[in-house]
Amino acid sequence: MVKYGFLFTAGVVSLQLFAQNETEKLKAKTFAAAENIEAKCIEWRRDFHQNPELGNREFRTSKIVADHLRKLGIETRENVAKTGVVGILRGNKPGPCIALRADMDALPITERVNISFASKQKATYNGQQVGVMHACGHDAHTAMLMSVAEILAGMKNDLKGTVKFIFQPAEEGPPEGEEGGAPLMLKEGVMDNPKVDAIFGLHIESDIPAGTIEYKSGAFMAAADWFSIRVKGKGSHGSQPWKGVDPIQVSAQIIEGLQNIVSRQMELTKAPVVITVGKIHGGVRQNIIPEECRMDGTIRTLDSKMQTEVHDRIRLTAQKIAEANGATAEVSFDTGTLVTYNTPELVKKMLLSLESATGAGKIKEREWVTGAEDFSYYGTKAPAFFFYLGGMTPGKDPKTAPPHHTADFLIDESGMKTGIRAFCSLVIDYMNR
Repeated sequence: MVKYGFLFTAGVVSLQLFAQNETEKLKAKTFAAAENIEAKCIEWRRDFHQNPELGNREFRTSKIVADHLRKLGIETRENVAKTGVVGILRGNKPGPCIALRADMDALPITERVNISFASKQKATYNGQQVGVMHACGHDAHTAMLMSVAEILAGMKNDLKGTVKFIFQPAEEGPPEGEEGGAPLMLKEGVMDNPKVDAIFGLHIESDIPAGTIEYKSGAFMAAADWFSIRVKGKGSHGSQPWKGVDPIQVSAQIIEGLQNIVSRQMELTKAPVVITVGKIHGGVRQNIIPEECRMDGTIRTLDSKMQTEVHDRIRLTAQKIAEANGATAEVSFDTGTLVTYNTPELVKKMLLSLESATGAGKIKEREWVTGAEDFSYYGTKAPAFFFYLGGMTPGKDPKTAPPHHTADFLIDESGMKTGIRAFCSLVIDYMNR
């Protein structure tokens, strides 16, 4: 009996070792393919960078993506959530459905970077003529996922399951008055038919060295809410403020009061909170006290209870400060994104997959981030893992790296190969474990 038990155990171990070796061979194959496709990936990225498109207007980008997927023999759906593209690659063996997501939209920014493929594009954004620039790396995300699709399509016979390639529009938010982004993708069933078992996403970062990856288990990126405060006073001549109620002066007090919420009312040792007024408008002439002043801003939170409390405190602060000055304040909120939450069990399971893509010592856990991502919505439908990919030239000082959403934003394209390897490694390992 002991003899047969030993033989059975030995047989199981042998099968496990064989499966592990086969998995490593498949990954090695994808890594070699990543080397070969790197030049094409960079070419795609530069083309998208030179021809950026705003959210819900990614017509050229989505056509290039869809044409590419069809050439690979991948089942392709267009016009998902307006301009999104979804590719479904069904492997020849049964297994889970894994989704990979890339965003395609650019920003209303005029590029200032001195590169041969700099954007010269112009567009209309919320009624204004603006420059258009890929100032957040979405051009790289799209090019990397197109590369992964090509690699995995060439290995269809070896895939145990299905890969769903999600090319999403309007991650930065749709134009005023329109739906878009991840919420609309979910509404149109992108995580169903087939149902997604796990979803992965990445974001290239201008201040993280190329070839490295950073992540955080659990709450990673903040929820982003938008607020608007409309202060109503009483108009008067600028030389006689006592005859009116100055809404601009009241607004200044409210802005100061909002920062007191952050510094004096929220438990910051629990989770960070950010309240920023990004836009304020009131008046038409230097010597006229206007009747109204409006301010708009963003709130970033990483805890749902604190998120609700911040909303309540903003409303109370604005209304009471206005009341104390004889004015009124109307406060409204819009939800932007949820907290980007990385499923701890999935993170733990897949860390070795990322390490095999980067090499030892090039992946590390970081603190949470007050930036926001609408990738967060996908995590409400399936276990999710979103991570940062290095896009800074190694050896540079991160403090001098041009920030995202600025006219000087720049990435080192050598980091994209690591992103391709990471996505391939995650798919192969998840399917075979």
